[in-house]
Amino acid sequence: MDSIGSTLREERTKAGVSIEEASSDLDIKQEFLLNIEDGKIGCFKNILELKTYITNYAKYLGLDSTKLIDNFNEYMFEYTSKIPIKEIERQAQKEAGKTNKVASPYTRKTRKYSTKYYYAIYIVIFLLVILAIIWSIKQITIDSHEANVISYVNFK
Repeated sequence: MDSIGSTLREERTKAGVSIEEASSDLDIKQEFLLNIEDGKIGCFKNILELKTYITNYAKYLGLDSTKLIDNFNEYMFEYTSKIPIKEIERQAQKEAGKTNKVASPYTRKTRKYSTKYYYAIYIVIFLLVILAIIWSIKQITIDSHEANVISYVNFK
């Protein structure tokens, strides 16, 4: 990548174009052009965007952009092929774990609430049933007691 950047810098200085002028003409930030000339590809988040910048910059300076992009692709292949296989596998496993979050409602049951929530609801319902039974027993005993009192009063 340094050779691509130095080629671009040399052609720019030969043509007598300042970095400000190239930035203005290409509508690319000066920092981006300087990073390309310095070979700092880590500053770019998107490789396709970087390739577009290199292509436009090369065409602007009258260079063969396809040759520079071929050199860039070779550099990127060598750079990425140095990543250990174990690191690639680890990254693939992380990404595979993230994809398990998507589920069809027809093939997999999903719960909105935790089991603790359901247990709490069952306990509340159980307590309400017990309270209803106790209340109804009290009503029956009060009614029968009142009936006894009324019959006792009527008996006298």
